[in-house]
Amino acid sequence: ARRSLASPVVSGVLCPCGSPHGSAVESGGGGGGGGGGGSAGSCGRSLCEASEQDRRLRALFQKLDVNRDGALCIHDLAVGLGRLGLHRTELDLRKIVKAGDKDLDGQLDFEEFVHYLQDHEKKLRLVFKSLDKKNDGRIDAQEIVQSLRDLGVKISEQQAEKILKSMDKNGTMTIDWNEWRDYHLLHPVENIPEIILYWKHSTIFDVGENLTVPDEFTVEERQTGMWWRHLVAGGGAGAVSRTCTAPLDRLKVLMQVHASRSNNMCIIGGFTQMIREGGPRSLWRGNGINVLKIAPESAIKFMAYEQIKRFIGTDQEMLRIHERLLAGSLAGAIAQSSIYPMEVLKTRMALRKTGQYSGMLDCAKNILAKEGMAAFYKGYIPNMLGIIPYAGIDLAVYETLKNTWLQRYAVNSADPGVFVLLACGTISSTCGQLASYPLALVRTRMQAQASVEGAPEVTMRGLFKHILKTEGAFGLYRGLAPNFMKVIPAVSISYVVYENLKMTLGVDSR
Repeated sequence: ARRSLASPVVSGVLCPCGSPHGSAVESGGGGGGGGGGGSAGSCGRSLCEASEQDRRLRALFQKLDVNRDGALCIHDLAVGLGRLGLHRTELDLRKIVKAGDKDLDGQLDFEEFVHYLQDHEKKLRLVFKSLDKKNDGRIDAQEIVQSLRDLGVKISEQQAEKILKSMDKNGTMTIDWNEWRDYHLLHPVENIPEIILYWKHSTIFDVGENLTVPDEFTVEERQTGMWWRHLVAGGGAGAVSRTCTAPLDRLKVLMQVHASRSNNMCIIGGFTQMIREGGPRSLWRGNGINVLKIAPESAIKFMAYEQIKRFIGTDQEMLRIHERLLAGSLAGAIAQSSIYPMEVLKTRMALRKTGQYSGMLDCAKNILAKEGMAAFYKGYIPNMLGIIPYAGIDLAVYETLKNTWLQRYAVNSADPGVFVLLACGTISSTCGQLASYPLALVRTRMQAQASVEGAPEVTMRGLFKHILKTEGAFGLYRGLAPNFMKVIPAVSISYVVYENLKMTLGVDSR
């Protein structure tokens, strides 16, 4: 069988067990059998001394450093890897330099090179585990066919065998971890379906606002119909979560509209006032319409997101962050525009006095009769403007936390576990809400304002000026305390309900 010229060098860079701190015993060598004083790694072999690892890394670095200037540029990598039998395209080489170049000087010094190899090897381990469907530590042609089919790429078994031959060094027509790593170590690795499976965000977590960028679904989830079960489970989780935190949500709306310097409303005082005016049931005013709008908004947003992705023209399984933000923001704007009258109804129902309306339909009829159709779109502009900071910051924070965890702690699986997922969801949602909160407050005040004949129409700009003049910048954050108080319970409740509904609907938890 054809053997890669780079194998003896590359094999010695990192430990076969996947430890970024250990160095590999060369794949052709035996590890010596002598116990020495080294501690055993998870691969069962003795870990090499740090000095030995450093020597091997420097040997590889020097082989690649063609012009001997102590840094690897794209030309160095092209020539050096070519000499080692590893031929990469210029695009691949640019990706390697970009991924490891921390000081942005367009090349890799020794420290950046080592960091790139260690970081890259973790990602390779995740990819290998996701391809190894049988969990036997080897990848065969059938597993390659199945994995590519899951990604929407159809190939024959003969084509899969051709892929195997390019990596297979011992002629077994299967690839073990060492062969996989040796072949791909200096090749850029892309995101994998496993990350999509475990790191869903907007489907799982509901904090009362549906402005987040929709989650991606793998081709396998689409083909098996699991995507709609995820959406149903997410909708059910959102309904339970919003109902459980409805008293805090109504208090937030009351404080946004009625609190001021002269009417300083505290949390306990607000609850007391609500109960005194309408009894304990009044704490849930506006919740019915808030729950009802989940289904149409989620469905419209998901369908719009998929259509916008096709319009963008990408055929990648995972969009880049700026593409997701663009598609998600546009989809959110379309969904919000479609159901916005329900948002206005929710605010009016939350603010109503006892006996003012007999129900949602009565409220809608009253608004239409007294204020006209335009009333159902009050606050529309600040609501649309709020989508971008909310969705953008929520997505950026969540992706940053996710990638940090994957780089530092993911070894054999991309599964972060419940507490990491909850923490990431809570932090990103809180940051998104904080960024867009002034726009949300102005939107709510505009929604709440019933038109009085002869009274001037309040504009977004006019309302901002009035709040800043009379209450200062603090006035734009009225109701922030109950809003933040509901984030942790809302995220936790929606996660627990989502997981239980997922099992009920037969969604696999891989």
